Amino acid sequence: MIRKFGKKHQDSLEALDSWYHIFRKGDWSNFHEVKRVFNSVDAVGNDLYVFNIRGNHIRIIARILFRIRTVYIKFIGTHSEYDKVKLDRL
Repeated sequence: MIRKFGKKHQDSLEALDSWYHIFRKGDWSNFHEVKRVFNSVDAVGNDLYVFNIRGNHIRIIARILFRIRTVYIKFIGTHSEYDKVKLDRL
């Protein structure tokens, strides 16, 4: 999903790769630990977290299940695409 989006938005590929590699190496047990690394992340409920990437141009919505150390990327898009997302449907 990250690569596919990055191919369409070449100017964001480096920032997306950076997010991915930092996240992949992370071993966080709660939101506060993630927030220390990704200051712009917001908890939006239902285990969903919104990350602002590349100066708030790109948004990633991820479901993070801390107990089992699992992350599901539910959405990657531009800020305007994010505005249309219905979080309760993810």
